[in-house]
Amino acid sequence: MQEEQQTLGLPLCASEDLQERGKAHGFDVLQYREPARAFALRFDGQVVAYLNRCAHVPTEMDWQEGEFLDRDKQYIMCSIHGAVYDPLTGRCVSGMCGRMGLTKIEVQEREGRVYWYPSRDTKPAFED
Repeated sequence: MQEEQQTLGLPLCASEDLQERGKAHGFDVLQYREPARAFALRFDGQVVAYLNRCAHVPTEMDWQEGEFLDRDKQYIMCSIHGAVYDPLTGRCVSGMCGRMGLTKIEVQEREGRVYWYPSRDTKPAFED
């Protein structure tokens, strides 16, 4: 099963569920064996995914469930601290995050679906 996850990825959502600069799709993961939330969103036609954890202080960032982008829908912004991140790279643009950035989760979109790929540090929350 582990090898299959590495090659095919784990199903996350239908492509149509992620509208351009719209609401993100949240999902549960284990980060260093601890429960955590992650999210995927579409920005400039690309699907990106990150751990839902601000680099400044490890807290969830969404304003409301699935809402991560600032008012102008240009950046991911932490609702607690105001740290601002580039949606395509996760790099800190401004705020108290310094050189830190968001923890990226590899995703791929194919055949109308979005898949995510576990890593050494980020695993599925529930094993089959």
